[in-house]
Amino acid sequence: MVDQVLLMGRTKVVGPAGRFGARYGSTLRKKVRDVLLKRYSPQQCPFCGYTGGVVRVSVGLWTCRKCGAVWAGGAYYHRTEISKYFPKVVVRE
Repeated sequence: MVDQVLLMGRTKVVGPAGRFGARYGSTLRKKVRDVLLKRYSPQQCPFCGYTGGVVRVSVGLWTCRKCGAVWAGGAYYHRTEISKYFPKVVVRE
């Protein structure tokens, strides 16, 4: 029987940033982890409310697979921090 310790993952702390191995330092890998977890988490469409169908087309451009809406947002998240303080420009009825 193979020891269970050998089968466990080795990126418990840094998660998806574990692909960098021992390079770049732990603090930077933890910052990259936070960005990647936010980037690839299921996000809600601001137009139809569907969760999980929002995908990034390119840097800053986001689209919803369900309703087809396309909007400008942040590079890693579909809404920027400052957009929370301003109303949406596009309102669909």
